[in-house]
Amino acid sequence: MSYSGLNNKLSVPGLFTVLLIFVISACERKSENIPEADILTMPAITLKNDTTVYSDSGKVELIMSFPIMEQYDNSGKPYYEFSKGINVQVFDGKPDPTGSVSAKYAKYTKSDDVWELKDSVVVINEQKDKLETEILYWDQQKDLIYSDRFVRLTSEDQIVMGTGFESDPHLRKRKIKKVSATIYLKDEE
Repeated sequence: MSYSGLNNKLSVPGLFTVLLIFVISACERKSENIPEADILTMPAITLKNDTTVYSDSGKVELIMSFPIMEQYDNSGKPYYEFSKGINVQVFDGKPDPTGSVSAKYAKYTKSDDVWELKDSVVVINEQKDKLETEILYWDQQKDLIYSDRFVRLTSEDQIVMGTGFESDPHLRKRKIKKVSATIYLKDEE
């Protein structure tokens, strides 16, 4: 009985060793090398379905959510890409959102400190004025948002459409360069 017990004890590690050798020998080594250029174009970091909260002195400044964000560090100018869009709620330290920004695509270039928003861009400020365009840039160093495309700016009493736009990020000091239409929503009394 002790002899078969010894065999039984030895067979478990032996079986494991045989199984391990079988698994290793079954794996095929591929000699394909991944080109260095392909590795350098891959994102350094990828986040999916994430929400980021920015605060200052304990007060929420903005909440940014996105389906996917990829950080590219190996390009000439490192950047973050939001290929499935971005949604930002602006709080400016207040308990409720004071504005919002959304787009179906966004890119932030770190070295330039510039955001590029594309495809169905919508910006809403504290006064509920709404800016709509297809491309919008935000130069954070200059504290300036701008576009060279068609824009539609809707406020409480009018809609102004045109091509080319500049403003501060709060849409207070705004200018449409080539106004094509102004529609008044309230009749003068």
